[in-house]
Amino acid sequence: MKRIEEIRASVAHELDELNAIIETTLHSDTDLMNNIVARYLLTKGKQLRPLLVLLSGKLFGGINDAVLYGGAAIEMLHNASLIHDDVIDAAQQRRGVETINSVWSNHVAVLVGDFFVTGALRCAVKAGDSRILEALADMGSDLSLGEIHQYDNARSHSIDEQTYLTIISKKTASLFESCVEVGGYATRAPQHQLDALRYYARQMGVCFQIKDDIFDYFDDPAVGKPTGNDLREGKITLPLIYALTRADMPQHAAMQALVQKEQLTEADISALVEFAKQAGGIDYAYQKMELLRQQAVEVLDANFAGGEAIEAFKQIFLYIIQRKL
Repeated sequence: MKRIEEIRASVAHELDELNAIIETTLHSDTDLMNNIVARYLLTKGKQLRPLLVLLSGKLFGGINDAVLYGGAAIEMLHNASLIHDDVIDAAQQRRGVETINSVWSNHVAVLVGDFFVTGALRCAVKAGDSRILEALADMGSDLSLGEIHQYDNARSHSIDEQTYLTIISKKTASLFESCVEVGGYATRAPQHQLDALRYYARQMGVCFQIKDDIFDYFDDPAVGKPTGNDLREGKITLPLIYALTRADMPQHAAMQALVQKEQLTEADISALVEFAKQAGGIDYAYQKMELLRQQAVEVLDANFAGGEAIEAFKQIFLYIIQRKL
């Protein structure tokens, strides 16, 4: 199985070009903005999203300038959402580095996030295809509506598996779908194959969020957030959603009562985390991811003959499920 580093190495030159476009686009005549942006861009993470754009372009005919500018637009819009999320969550660190809001202020962080949005728009225009602009607009809308839907459900203390999947499909998976969509538009991909790859990417994005949510049930400093943090924010995720369907569990009634509380104590959170584990919630979440992966692979195999890019997409899906961070 190819490791994620090998897949990234196969498009390393193009990824460097994409990152150079981002740096150039975000350069301004304001020293403070330049310093903040330069510091922020030092920690790029694994850059899964631009990687998906490049692989999509590679699959459908080759990585051209439109793919590079579209990928840069996606990455900047994604980072804008992260910067704004850090303000909302009052986050102090991201990827082990102090957040913009913690170093400067919420005011500055919001403005920097907005600046990333304008950079994304400029790159989308340079990509030269109105469908790419439309894809970014749809993605931005889905990200916002997904978060609002999650906030509304947290207030009402009511969520089932289908509602959960709908929320994460918007707030996370829509970004993955937009990545392959942009790569496909930039290379004039056949519609039926692009639709198949979009479905695959959306399933991948759903699993990315499920795996992120699993991390919340374990105390691992490398993950960067304390155990039960989602519950502190009123978010009920798949392992606990499944556990709460286990009426056969002795603690079921007590746990149902806990999730209806307006404010959870640390003891409440610990009890719910342990209940989710004991009731098989973690195992269920892994089973769900594997089912979604198998469905996605079936669609991919039915529409593509294989090849290096298709194999890379399959390995990225496996990486998402197996990753430690």
